[in-house]
Amino acid sequence: MAEVHEWWQKGIIYQVYPRSYLDSNGDGVGDLTGVISRLDYLKWLGVDAVWLSPIYPSPMADFGYDVSDYCDVHPLFGSLADFDRLVAEAHRRDLRVVLDFVPNHTADQHAWFQESRSSCDNPKRDWYIWRDPAPGGGPPNNWLSNFGGPAWTFDPATGQYYYHAFLNKQPDLNWRNPVLRHAMHDVLRFWMDRGVDGFRVDVIWHIGKDDQFRDNPRNPHYQPGQNPHHELVSTYEADHPDIHSIIREMRQVLDAYPSRMMVGEIYLPVHKLVTYYGDGGPTGVHMPFNFQLITMPWNAAAVCAAVKQYEESLPEYGWPNWVLGNHDNARLASRIGAAQARVAAMLLLTLRGTPTMYYGEEIGMTNVPIPPDRVQDPFEKNVPGIGLGRDPERTPMQWDSSPNGGFAPEGVTPWLPLAADYERVNVVAQREDPRSMLSLYRRLIDLRRAEPALSIGRFEPLECHDDVLIFVRFDENRRLMVALNFSSTPRTIDLASLVRAPARRILLSTHLDRASDAVTSATISLRPDEGLILQL
Repeated sequence: MAEVHEWWQKGIIYQVYPRSYLDSNGDGVGDLTGVISRLDYLKWLGVDAVWLSPIYPSPMADFGYDVSDYCDVHPLFGSLADFDRLVAEAHRRDLRVVLDFVPNHTADQHAWFQESRSSCDNPKRDWYIWRDPAPGGGPPNNWLSNFGGPAWTFDPATGQYYYHAFLNKQPDLNWRNPVLRHAMHDVLRFWMDRGVDGFRVDVIWHIGKDDQFRDNPRNPHYQPGQNPHHELVSTYEADHPDIHSIIREMRQVLDAYPSRMMVGEIYLPVHKLVTYYGDGGPTGVHMPFNFQLITMPWNAAAVCAAVKQYEESLPEYGWPNWVLGNHDNARLASRIGAAQARVAAMLLLTLRGTPTMYYGEEIGMTNVPIPPDRVQDPFEKNVPGIGLGRDPERTPMQWDSSPNGGFAPEGVTPWLPLAADYERVNVVAQREDPRSMLSLYRRLIDLRRAEPALSIGRFEPLECHDDVLIFVRFDENRRLMVALNFSSTPRTIDLASLVRAPARRILLSTHLDRASDAVTSATISLRPDEGLILQL
């Protein structure tokens, strides 16, 4: 009997940062109506699911990752009725909707925290993490905030400190409290009852902490000028063993609904990452996000080693996934250059596993320099001058060459500036160019959808040599070889030494000019920065 694959295994996830996708009402901020107006574009592109970054009511200290109400929509983005319409319109186009879920912390303005801080004996006091000062005074331990500074803030009214892994306006929830856990499970049910197909779970590896609150050890490799959070090794405030029982309960909530999925945000080494699939079966997240292609050096040898290690580390029941960019990391084309971004696109869409695309990747958007007076990101404001700000990769989507790039009406000032190249690098211009980055993504997605060997087939690594990475995707009907030149100079592949069956023809080149070319010799040439998919 053929193996059955779920939609999230066969499909492609596309991340939308709602503030930056399309402003439908002229306030400079993207909204749900703007997303709805571009669902036909996403259907045309060929993706299968839309992941929305947070849209909840929020003071916007961290742009929605400080939630003040888990069961509503911020008026900036619209209303619950708009969200329901988005889900209905997406489903009508066979698109799934994935919602950001932020379980580690709330806003300090959330009603739960307001109750929690009102007194030491309030019933919700234990919904957050409160500790007495250290014996000599000061914070309970040495834990640091991921956004700079200490991770503890003193509350004079009650004489205790509360813990926040990020901003002091983002107090951490106490997932050891069973009543809190049940309340958060009800949040998941609220959205699934409205038709949400899955969740991207924010900083899921943070939701369990050491119950003894021991000091973190110092990092002997820390150098001044690095992220100050890395001054300590995160031994006790993240990746705690108790996290897995918490995730198991969340998984049980999702499994009570048909075809739901959760993917966890986890920045950990592969050997730790794979533990989040669960122990012995469907007890963890469906996919722990695999960020290796974002964080590693970009060369064939490094990518080859990373793919091999990841494939070998996966549990039998673990489905792989790959990501090139997101709202927290520099854009792909800025990291590796426009030419290699095309090679990376072919890699993402041909590796075994679920690909996640970040909005604008499909047109080659780059980081946008942000003038000091336009900086929005609290991370950059807290730790200025060392390039940690995330605004450059969150700038408005470039739809066309009109003022504001089609993101907002003329005369409106977008919440972040547009790229200087938006008149040339935009969806409309690239849809009309058969050799554009957008045309490449569309061709890759079409081929992936047409070839089960690419979408759900098996993976066979062949060779990594002389800046070229080669692997085969196959099923019982087809064998396809992918050859990627990570170099800016030509390379030649000796096909006879790699595969038993000869290559027959080229299905796709990243240069979009060799499709259907027959392969008539035992070697094939790769041009600079070229990737090929060949039928064997």
